[in-house]
Amino acid sequence: MDLEKLEAILASQSHEFDVVVRIAKEEDIAVARQMAKKLAQEMGFSLADTTKVATAVSELARNIYRYAQQGRIMLRKKEEGKSGPSMEIIAADQGPGIPDVELVLTKGYTTYERSLGIGLSGVKRLMDSFAIYSAPGRGTVVVAEKRRRRF
Repeated sequence: MDLEKLEAILASQSHEFDVVVRIAKEEDIAVARQMAKKLAQEMGFSLADTTKVATAVSELARNIYRYAQQGRIMLRKKEEGKSGPSMEIIAADQGPGIPDVELVLTKGYTTYERSLGIGLSGVKRLMDSFAIYSAPGRGTVVVAEKRRRRF
């Protein structure tokens, strides 16, 4: 875990992103999902990849609401590089942090009894890149990216 990276992302400003959704109530989860879906559609993502983005954002927003009570989902378009355009998804909170990130990334792991257990491990599988920074008592930041496929 890179504490400097965690702190830098938590300090990032809203104007650096195309979409910022504050997560503070359950309804915000649906708003974040819809905004991610809309941005993916605008970027020309396939239906399958748009669904993956929306699902990942929904899971990340739900985790913020469930474990940290509040935080932010931040989305930004990244310019075309060697692999084409992509969407960066950042979920950030200043909640309790995750004591054992490796355990949380285990498929089927859940601390919530009414859960499918797809959470962070599912987000990791849905995205093209995935990183998590967490420190107990400081918060958690997930940085994920989905590249738009060329047809």
